[in-house]
Amino acid sequence: MSRTPRRPGTVAAVALVSSAALLLTACSTPGGPAADSQATPGITADTVTIGTHTPLTGPAAPGYSSVSAAALAYFAYLNDNGGIHGRTIEYIVKDDAYNPANTQMVVRELVQDDNVFAVFNGIGTAPHTSVLDYLNENEVPDLFVATGSRNWNQPEKYPYTFPFNADYAVEGAALAQYAADEYPGQNVCVLGQDDDLGGFILEGVEGAIGPEAVTLAAEYSTSNPDLTAQLSAMQAAGCEVNILGTIPAFTALALSTAARIGWDTQWFVTYVGLDQTTLLDILGEAEGPSLLEGLVGVNYLPMTGGDSEWVALFREINDTYNAGAPFTENVVFGMSVAYLFAEALEKAGETPTRTGILDAIRSGELRGNGVTPLSFGPDTHGSYFTVGVVTIEGGKQDYIDVAYEIENGVATRTALDPVPFVPRGIPGGQ
Repeated sequence: MSRTPRRPGTVAAVALVSSAALLLTACSTPGGPAADSQATPGITADTVTIGTHTPLTGPAAPGYSSVSAAALAYFAYLNDNGGIHGRTIEYIVKDDAYNPANTQMVVRELVQDDNVFAVFNGIGTAPHTSVLDYLNENEVPDLFVATGSRNWNQPEKYPYTFPFNADYAVEGAALAQYAADEYPGQNVCVLGQDDDLGGFILEGVEGAIGPEAVTLAAEYSTSNPDLTAQLSAMQAAGCEVNILGTIPAFTALALSTAARIGWDTQWFVTYVGLDQTTLLDILGEAEGPSLLEGLVGVNYLPMTGGDSEWVALFREINDTYNAGAPFTENVVFGMSVAYLFAEALEKAGETPTRTGILDAIRSGELRGNGVTPLSFGPDTHGSYFTVGVVTIEGGKQDYIDVAYEIENGVATRTALDPVPFVPRGIPGGQ
């Protein structure tokens, strides 16, 4: 297969993919969709332009800044192998620093100035909530949002919005049921971010084991990087299994704070806060491995520690198109969601329209590349309702052959059903 190494570029607020390489630039592509507009925004005879808002800086940048770079790398690989229906994908990446005010500004730029076909994989619950109505009112496909807020799965209210992440309530229910199954009788507590991340994690926990089974629920704000008060209260309450609805920086802060106050306890973590490499980078090699040992979480994508063919391909793409950046779960996430967009675009046909790609997603025929098939369909915009349990043991993060399917808040133990590898990792057999 043809591969072109990534060329160095200039880091800025906007990143574009060309068929030859990854380019980082501070302005729109000359001669792109704005200059050669068709009936469908962002579509020309040979390109599809999409864009995102993402935290390249700010409190959520650790770990999350690598997601868009990974998606860029997959799109560059795809473009070098013919694109989708002969069109290459140009991807505009704009930094919003995890700040909703910035998100509103950059998303309006993407829609009004850059004329994107779709907004793709916007990261952050509070940031994306600030543009949810705007995108739907303007009939812009809002595809594969990178948070697990239940707000995205409202087909009647938000027909243009589809999440990529599993619903946080699904994750919370799975973690709580695993706690009940494996640590019966122990006090379960929750520490969550003071937005939908923490709120829906708690909702899922309470739905699975009952509100009365939650010993204490505490909150934190990303504007205050000090968890001493929350963790001291949890320790005093006798918390034994602690479920975290946290972004990586605050997962690491919880673990290090607990160590500082001398509290040895069990931690369960939502998918978005459980990337081992990112957490080690934050905690440091001196104490990080011991603090992470025994950590429990959930996932629904192939894992870097496994032997999946998807992971093998993504490693190659990372080495060739992403300058050999650290190969993390967030890199797998970025490439997985980029593959899903390519799959939806292929399904939309040779003449893609905004309505066409929404129909392709609602068809229920998209498979993705997860350890369980996607759940999109005519009546649900939810992505994954089955998640697998993962642990960090002996310094390795991987699945433990336990999964939970969540239906109406009830978590039932089940088996994983990995999606088969697609040749070359390119949808449509191209």
